[in-house]
Amino acid sequence: METPILHFHPLSSCCQKVLIAAHVLDVALDARLLNLGDPAERAAFRALWPLGKMPLLVEQGRPIGETSIIIEHLQRHHAADGPRLIPQDPAQALEVRFWDRVCDLYVMTPMQALTAALLQPASDAGGAATAAARATLLNSYALLDRQVDGRRWLAGEAFTLADCAAAPALFYAVAYVPVPDAHAALSAYVERLMAHTAVAAVIDAARPWFKHFPGRAGLARRYYDPDA
Repeated sequence: METPILHFHPLSSCCQKVLIAAHVLDVALDARLLNLGDPAERAAFRALWPLGKMPLLVEQGRPIGETSIIIEHLQRHHAADGPRLIPQDPAQALEVRFWDRVCDLYVMTPMQALTAALLQPASDAGGAATAAARATLLNSYALLDRQVDGRRWLAGEAFTLADCAAAPALFYAVAYVPVPDAHAALSAYVERLMAHTAVAAVIDAARPWFKHFPGRAGLARRYYDPDA
């Protein structure tokens, strides 16, 4: 079977979500670095995928977009007999998909809004949108803290799609809005995420790129040391 192609960038939280899943599922990918800052490369990618969003999986010439769909495709077609990130039980699968959506919509999205704000001219950065993004993160932290209290992983005792979404979203989000001291369960969960073999491998591969992350000042020194 032809190895699926993944157009990606190691700094992207969305790409990291898929890469973590591929590690867990033990799926080989033909990972191709995508530089959307290059006009010719960006035009070629948009010709392949008009939405212009990465990551993008291409298998047998067919483009497959959206992180959760990519991961489910990899599980169904490349890891059918191996680990599962989406349980077979319908009720458990729904729980996993719910927390996957929570992490994408209410952690990753506001984190990306804070990143975008730092890329704007000083006169345009900040304001109501930034305050709203920070408030959303704090509300999400409270919800996640309650969810992981007494659980090893986000949807139970098994590492799932939900944790693939949570890991990169939280990694970058806490650089902007640290987890409050009151949310000890969430802080412990974040540490478990960062220690997970697949997550640690993907984060480690992204290290050379952290100097380009707009929120790098908030990263822990164990991940990025500006003086190194």
